[in-house]
Amino acid sequence: MAIYKNNNGTWYVMIRYQDWTGARKQKCKRGFATRKEAADWELQFKLQKKASLDMTMESFCALYEEDVRPSLKQSTWLTKENIIQKKILPYLGQRKVSEITAKDVMDWHNQMRKLKTKTGKLLSPTYLKTIHGQLSTIFNHAVKYYDLSTNPARKAGALGTEEGKEMLFWTKEEYKLFAEEMMDKPLSYYAFQLLYWCGIRSGELLALTPADFNFKKKTLRINKSYQRLQGKDVITTPKTKNSIRTVVMPQFLCDEMQDCLKLYYSLKPDDRIFPVTKYYLNHEMERGCKACGVKKIRVHDLRHPYVKPTTKKFITFFEVFRAAS
Repeated sequence: MAIYKNNNGTWYVMIRYQDWTGARKQKCKRGFATRKEAADWELQFKLQKKASLDMTMESFCALYEEDVRPSLKQSTWLTKENIIQKKILPYLGQRKVSEITAKDVMDWHNQMRKLKTKTGKLLSPTYLKTIHGQLSTIFNHAVKYYDLSTNPARKAGALGTEEGKEMLFWTKEEYKLFAEEMMDKPLSYYAFQLLYWCGIRSGELLALTPADFNFKKKTLRINKSYQRLQGKDVITTPKTKNSIRTVVMPQFLCDEMQDCLKLYYSLKPDDRIFPVTKYYLNHEMERGCKACGVKKIRVHDLRHPYVKPTTKKFITFFEVFRAAS
């Protein structure tokens, strides 16, 4: 066993192995307080390299991260990581993957149902479903790529349910009342005009640059999205491939956006026009609703400005533009 003691009293592991290409490698891991901790780490490392499901769930989740993280957006992985670190590993992290049963997952379900948020509320049924879905995804990965015989999370059944959310929307008159309240802050006014009339997502709005506008053709290019991740501004591709699109703008909106761009003195073609966050938009939405008295809706609901009450089908944006003229 290649375990050694440092002069400072801590322990370290020196281990040799073959990587997936067959090349021989050497790894050194330092800083263990005891020999047992070093030996435990060495065992889990060897099990990982053998892809043996006798490894702990904690070790397998490290493999899972290596496998899937490169193909995911940063925001997607951070959501997964939060669930894994806070909801899965504290309960199942030291269990061998091969020994976790459906009954173990049901016991874990019961613990999740008891958890509360910082405000003292139980976790929502939708979030419980998301948590269970992540655990099941990890086991599915083990089944598909590491020869686990069965997915115990699937056998245990679902946790939580998908909550149906009522889709709220504003009439044109309600939106006009709201927009008037936004005029005291030009940045907010122009942002909500684009959200309402173009049906774009808030992340797409916050990633817009002057280069995305073609005022001659009256079009707006949507090919990126903004997120605030771990305290940093991050520009990514849109939510889906189909989200890359060109939106037609009405003439009045083209005129307004040209006025908007004139407010900036040193805005470059690839600079963000709206250097704020989604939190800012939510705050402004609440402020405007309170000021004008219209019902509060989500910023996302601005994507659906008109719904026919009888058929519940969306009117096309061209119909919206015609109604506004």
